[in-house]
Amino acid sequence: MFPQRLDSPLAYDIARAMRDGFDRHYRLFRAESARAKHRFETADWHGQQRAQRERIEFYDLRVGEAVARLEKEFKAGDQPMDVWHQVKLHFIGLLVDHHQPELAETFFNSVTTKILHRAYFQNDFIFVRPAISTEYIEPRGAPTYRAYYPTPESLPGMIQSMLLDYRLQGRYANLERDAGRVATAILGRFHQVKLRANFQLQVLSGLFYRNKGAYVVGKIINGFTELPFALPILHDADNRFYIDAVLFGEEDLQMLFSFARAYFMVDMEVPSAYVQFLRSLMPRKPRAEIYNALGLAKQGKTLFYRDFLSHLNYSSDKFRSAPGIKGMVMLVFDLPSFPYVFKVIRDYFPLQKDTTREQIKSKYMLVKQHDRVGRMADTLEYSNVGFPLDRFEPELIEEIKRFAPSQLEIGDRDGNGEMEVVLKHCYIERRMIPLNIYLQEAFDLLDQPEHAHRASKQLEHAVVEYGNAIKDMVAANIFPGDMLFKNFGVTRGGKVVFYDYDEIEYLTDCNFRKVPAPRHEEDEMSGEVWYAVGPKDVFPETFGPFLLGNPAVREAFMSHHADLLDAAFWQSHKERIQAGQMLDVFPYDEAQRFKHVGHEPYF
Repeated sequence: MFPQRLDSPLAYDIARAMRDGFDRHYRLFRAESARAKHRFETADWHGQQRAQRERIEFYDLRVGEAVARLEKEFKAGDQPMDVWHQVKLHFIGLLVDHHQPELAETFFNSVTTKILHRAYFQNDFIFVRPAISTEYIEPRGAPTYRAYYPTPESLPGMIQSMLLDYRLQGRYANLERDAGRVATAILGRFHQVKLRANFQLQVLSGLFYRNKGAYVVGKIINGFTELPFALPILHDADNRFYIDAVLFGEEDLQMLFSFARAYFMVDMEVPSAYVQFLRSLMPRKPRAEIYNALGLAKQGKTLFYRDFLSHLNYSSDKFRSAPGIKGMVMLVFDLPSFPYVFKVIRDYFPLQKDTTREQIKSKYMLVKQHDRVGRMADTLEYSNVGFPLDRFEPELIEEIKRFAPSQLEIGDRDGNGEMEVVLKHCYIERRMIPLNIYLQEAFDLLDQPEHAHRASKQLEHAVVEYGNAIKDMVAANIFPGDMLFKNFGVTRGGKVVFYDYDEIEYLTDCNFRKVPAPRHEEDEMSGEVWYAVGPKDVFPETFGPFLLGNPAVREAFMSHHADLLDAAFWQSHKERIQAGQMLDVFPYDEAQRFKHVGHEPYF
């Protein structure tokens, strides 16, 4: 039971130390995010990517510091439970006027669960549900968003003022031109629509920085209509700013904030207010994914797990082995009613998979820290995850027992009479249609005259997207390794995304070669490789037999992506990256871009 009186000075000191630990974390996180503005202004693209990678590690470092302080100063792990009850209540009190209370509660959970025994991970000791509301928190500094109230005539000038309000240090190549283009695009969206008294533009006060771009994010309000929009700001060859496009609507914003892209850097005093605003633009996007996109991955994990537990309460289907070809490295299962898959590393692998558990985990971390260019799915990594045993198909339990017994515990972990399946380590990813299944669906319809045209378009689209996905990864210095269709998925929006990372490599670590000419007729007739192959050697011309057995797939692939079978293509990009060049991979279509003299072509 909770104490009726807060009579432990030690409890208050522990709570305050935890609050101070969180405040230090968010101060450093916010400072690094704010420095993205200077890196953008000075075109420090490699510094921007490095900061994006390094910021991911901030959270665990600060949690470790807080745990060490609590143990050293207060011997926190030895304190009785009535003290810990009071710690939580004091901590709640310390958050009453806090500007990031939801993040602080999650930080409290992270620190507490490293100090207390698993049996105490209950609502009495940690925040299973939020205790402090995030509604109507007003920032002390810049407002969360700014509102502009133009007329059709004043719209171009007001857009200029809006852009200048971000106070970027530098100059635009032609601000009047860009503002006019944006105004024309906006008015075109409201063509023959009466502009109401409340016609306005609302934009978030912080620019969203990622790689070589900065993005204005907001919405246009007219009457009862709200239209999300975003403006990408880029550098031209003379390092002057220009607006590259206008993105309109929820679908474009979903692409910009995709789970397959690197996290944004944005300076937020009240992150929950940013999330609330962004949710109004993308109501179908879970809050967990929005927090992830803003670089607040631990809060994203917290919200995801709360959503997951709520889903379990209101569903009755069972976890099963995921449909599709079984992987040699991962066991994959899902809950049909829940749009995610769960992946567990096997305890042992076939001989052709020369790898270890630690190597696989390092590959997933590489992707987490890398620019995912819209082509590599983000993953949530969990340890000691509990699931209700009665929600598992018996066949799935047997499969885990057989192939990953070290990762499985079954028992009444919480002592509440409910049996649980506990997985020591797992990854969770957004569910997609495996590309091989998507292609098979098209194959099955090709022989039906009434569906043949649609199936042919589906097949061509999938193959073109598959090649584009590989080329986008190449632009980001990633060689996928295993390029079989089963390792790619098709998203709701029709994008092809890679999701199997156990053989992923940096492009610059690979040696791309042509297959040597046979020395004599015996070599040509031999079924064996007659030439030396190094551990990082890749022979792109050999991809064809594994990928292009179907004639329709081969025709589409060779029409659009024959260069992927040429070692010179891969080698040229390796040399470009080694020379320090960064290609643009835009989170929107080439057709949406304004035409600019001398801009780099879309890759």
